[in-house]
Amino acid sequence: MEKTIKTPTVSTAFTKLVGVDHPIALAPMAGAVESDLAAAVGNAGGYPIMPFSWSNGDTIEAELASLRAKTDAPFAINLCLDMPQEARLELCLSHRPNAVHFFWGDAGAFVKQVHRAGALVIQTVSTADEARRAVEAGVDVLIAQGWEAGGHVRGSVATLPLIPAVVDVAGSVPVLAAGGISDGRGLAAALCLGASGVVMGTRFLATSESAAHSEYIAKLIAARHSDTLHETDLYNVGWSNAAHRVLRNAVADRWLAEGRPDNETRHRSGETVAMRGSAPIAAYQSTTPHHTMTGEIEALSMWAGQSVGLVNSVEPADMIIDSTMSQARAAMRWS
Repeated sequence: MEKTIKTPTVSTAFTKLVGVDHPIALAPMAGAVESDLAAAVGNAGGYPIMPFSWSNGDTIEAELASLRAKTDAPFAINLCLDMPQEARLELCLSHRPNAVHFFWGDAGAFVKQVHRAGALVIQTVSTADEARRAVEAGVDVLIAQGWEAGGHVRGSVATLPLIPAVVDVAGSVPVLAAGGISDGRGLAAALCLGASGVVMGTRFLATSESAAHSEYIAKLIAARHSDTLHETDLYNVGWSNAAHRVLRNAVADRWLAEGRPDNETRHRSGETVAMRGSAPIAAYQSTTPHHTMTGEIEALSMWAGQSVGLVNSVEPADMIIDSTMSQARAAMRWS
């Protein structure tokens, strides 16, 4: 549980508020972020966000116990508000996280409950109007997610114009930039735009601690910036009407070539393409390729942001944080 801080710390409103050394948060990527990766990021001075939106109680209990055995760093838990989360929230709060991060909805109804439990409230927003409402509701940290982000993406505004627009209405509330950021140059740019830090996802998929499948990671490393798609009705089995960004593959290319057919008529609809233990994974299912899965991994929803072209190797999480901070310091000409 010892920290592995190598580079000098950079203090921002966010790092001061949550008590971490570096303004880098780990995106809550379900199926890829488990306790090993979260602990590695926390021990390196970053801020891990644990994804529990679809987890059952036993999994939440086990993962949080495992995380606490590996690190004493502050962490947040993530819940998606496109589905009922009251029971999960109560269970997670009993483990005393530093914060609760709400995604895909308005956190206002939960602010008082989370604050009473001694935790902060973080909300992802995709417009300045959403940010304004969140601040008025008492949210403590905003994550401004640009359209370039991988995985599920609610908004349609790119990161570069979104960040200053959100910062302008946030007042004293810290803003983290998300979407298209995989190195220190992106961190430096976000700080110049007024953000207090960044959320990185795609880069942390290609780490030795990631729970992502090795074939998925290899596809990420081979991909270019132009190899992603932003769609709503592609990988929509299990979570419909939710826009997402993924790597192109043969399944997606055929679906596009055939004119985006609906769920009933598209190629391989209803087929099992992979397995996770005894659980079948259907074609077009919204699920991250986990290292325990078998079958046609290439056919699965391989989430990736447009910064995927900067992901060229598998590195330990602490080395990614170290290199990101070193590169940001050089870009900002900090001593």
